[in-house]
Amino acid sequence: MKRMRIGGAMLCMVLAQACFAQTKNYFIDGFHGGVWGHYPNGYTQFINEQLKANPDWKINLEIEPGTWDVVKQQEPAAYAEFRQLIAAQDDNSRIEYVNPGYGQSYLYTSSGESMIRQLYYGMQTLKRHFPTLRFSSYSSEEPCFTSALPQVLRSFGFQYASLKNPNTCWGGYTRAHGGQLVRWIGPDGTPILMVPRYATEKLLTGSTWQTTAWNNGPDYIQSALNAGITDPVGMCLQDAGWRNGPWLRQHARYVTWREYIGHIADQKHATDWHVSQEDVQVSLVWGSQVLQQIAQEVRASENKLVAAEKYAAMRTLLEKQPWPGVSIDTAWKTLLLSQHHDCWIVPYNGHKGDTWIDKVKVWTGNTLHETDSILQQPTAAGNSVRIVNTTPLAREEWVTAGHFSFRAKVPPMGFATYTVPATPPATGRQCTLLANGRYRVATDLYTLTIDPAKGGVITSLTTKAGHQVVDTTNARGFNELRGYFYNDNAWYSSMDKPATVTVLEDGGGHTTLQVQGMVGPHPFTQWITLAEGQRRIDLRVKIDWQGNPGIGAYSQEKGFRLDALQKAFYNDSTKLQVLFPANIAQQHVYKDAPYDVTASALDNTFFSSWDSIKNNVILHWVDVNDRRNGLALFTDHTTSYVHGRNYPLGLTLAYSGRALWGRNYDLTGPTDVRYAIVPHTGSWDNGGMAEEEAKWCEPLLVMPAGDTKEFSLVSFDNAQWQAPTMMMDGKDLLVRIYNAAGDAKPYTVRLNGKASAAQLEQLDGSVLQVLKIKAGAKGGAAVTLAMPRFGIRTLRFKHVIINP
Repeated sequence: MKRMRIGGAMLCMVLAQACFAQTKNYFIDGFHGGVWGHYPNGYTQFINEQLKANPDWKINLEIEPGTWDVVKQQEPAAYAEFRQLIAAQDDNSRIEYVNPGYGQSYLYTSSGESMIRQLYYGMQTLKRHFPTLRFSSYSSEEPCFTSALPQVLRSFGFQYASLKNPNTCWGGYTRAHGGQLVRWIGPDGTPILMVPRYATEKLLTGSTWQTTAWNNGPDYIQSALNAGITDPVGMCLQDAGWRNGPWLRQHARYVTWREYIGHIADQKHATDWHVSQEDVQVSLVWGSQVLQQIAQEVRASENKLVAAEKYAAMRTLLEKQPWPGVSIDTAWKTLLLSQHHDCWIVPYNGHKGDTWIDKVKVWTGNTLHETDSILQQPTAAGNSVRIVNTTPLAREEWVTAGHFSFRAKVPPMGFATYTVPATPPATGRQCTLLANGRYRVATDLYTLTIDPAKGGVITSLTTKAGHQVVDTTNARGFNELRGYFYNDNAWYSSMDKPATVTVLEDGGGHTTLQVQGMVGPHPFTQWITLAEGQRRIDLRVKIDWQGNPGIGAYSQEKGFRLDALQKAFYNDSTKLQVLFPANIAQQHVYKDAPYDVTASALDNTFFSSWDSIKNNVILHWVDVNDRRNGLALFTDHTTSYVHGRNYPLGLTLAYSGRALWGRNYDLTGPTDVRYAIVPHTGSWDNGGMAEEEAKWCEPLLVMPAGDTKEFSLVSFDNAQWQAPTMMMDGKDLLVRIYNAAGDAKPYTVRLNGKASAAQLEQLDGSVLQVLKIKAGAKGGAAVTLAMPRFGIRTLRFKHVIINP
């Protein structure tokens, strides 16, 4: 009887293999997860056993790199055996590592530099465990994609990529496009050979998390063949912890991405696809308080860390301070973990006291602790302060030291020293209470009017050139709060009731007004700050919720279904928003993304179901302009924005109700958000939004003064080039350069010191170009280089010695 069963199974296997050899369908199998997400003790031995029991099975791995530190301790024998299995890394090897990201980030939620560090620290960790590992293909089970990936992947040595995530589309999916292979063209023009979500790869009926490629079903295979895809491939990276073995048993030929793209798929007929950030169609519970706070904590840590890293390089070279490499590495690693996709999509998961929310607080807390230790300086005698500028822009801005503010002029990537007087100088006032009860603030750049009778909204904002920024004909107010509170069956607006306006600060070049009002039964406070010479108008709102109101399209307390296409949290049109109707007739929308800026092709940002997701994500800013005048909206965290042909630009502030997996996303305390607006002329690029972003993310730092009065380490001739990071590598100085908005012409980078050589490097450390060093001013060094718009380059100055 036993022999008959074995014989029958072998016969079925042979017949299945013959059948699927004829249809030539291929499958990407493997595992996704890790020690932070899901990777039970003993699972490595399970993988080893399954590989031995299924000699034709090949796997693709997206396992958190830190997992192997734990496996080495908990399963030493299985760890040693797995090291032998993964050691072979030729094109026919059975195991390929397809996402080495240290924290498996969504990538689109954080900065471009964070994207680089995700791969850098992850690959570094994996190489420590598996020295022969090759990184050829990038793939993810979740939508961990962003438009600028091609140049980053290619610079790290990757050859291929995939934009499929067929079995975990809860948080989104990429736009269906093309056939067997395409060349994914990044915003800088870099191509990478890639398998898309096929144009024929539909969203699965009866699901809100799958496409038809999840199991190589006959309809999926046939639709691909009908479209001319000769070798269709499906995919599922199983959650680590599942005990399936091969996902489809023998129902396909299992391959790695390296094998499939490099040796099976038709490369000859690959077409170009310039992937827009809006082709990454993603959705999270935007406006929920938990996600908002996670995003704020991540952003604050990210901004402070890059500033600390650059300042540490200045001090190492100028003051001969030891390079704090251990602190910097530790700070980056905990920041990268706080960017883990599970923090954003399942924040409540985990045991009490150890949810993803709790983890983020610990991780970002550690990052801030390490950065504080780097920025901390001994207290200086006297009343002198050092004003530090970590951007490559020469800046003149207001800073606060002691009990008053003053304008500090600081050189690029350096600092200046100022003496703080005991008594602040007398200055004129900018705010006037008008006879009609309105408040008017006049600076050298703007004249702004606030009407307490209309809930404290801004009724007029004119620029120095005379442009009225506010659309005064719109029914919605400028800086109005508005949303639908479904338990009350009511739209509430801050304009419904009068507000109290208080002048908190006026004079000294700064004016801050406080607006206290009500949105329904909920008190709110807004702060509006204008400063002489500052284009950015800083705003903040704090809402003191009375209880836990339901905010959004409708209640889903009853009848919530995981597979229901319609869910309230998708619909941003009813969430609480802060709105900015702008006096711009034909509004073109642009929004920044990691190492990219996207020209939006959306008629509006709104959708209400899983099968109609749009990319409505705001990373740092979104801009509306008619190429003559524009208005940019900045935010202190990644969230969603709202806009439409007949709907003003706005920021999502609050959602409360059921969302992913039926979980209640509650309001458990006040909502507190910083945002800002920048009126400008021209489009986003010639309007200077790249420079404003640098200033927004890296404000001038005030600290005790050292001995040096003024110092500038590095400067660029192009003001539209950014420096995402600067660090030491032994005696060498590394500067990352990002062409955020400029042209592709050559420009000069200047070093205030000497260097034995200079070169451009790939992210994997290989030399891209050796640069000729020219003598700069006052004994400094200068190099000239060119890069395309949205290009990134890593510049190494060797054996740097700073001029005394």
